Amino acid sequence: MEGAKLLGAGAATIALAGAALGIGNVFSSLIHSVSRNPSIAKQLFGYAILGFALAEAIALFALMMGFFSFSYFTNI
Repeated sequence: MEGAKLLGAGAATIALAGAALGIGNVFSSLIHSVSRNPSIAKQLFGYAILGFALAEAIALFALMMGFFSFSYFTNI
């Protein structure tokens, strides 16, 4: 039973991989867009930071839920 609890807590953090891919996609798109139109680089950077913050928030929520489920199920 203990292994299942730990496996469930670990599965709650799978969203971290998706958030990492999302952050990479945001900055990859920023580089492509700035190379096509350098005159709006400052505006695009603001949008990229917004996208980064939203993706990072999802990662932090997933990590928090993983920690909560681990501590709840293991009675730490």
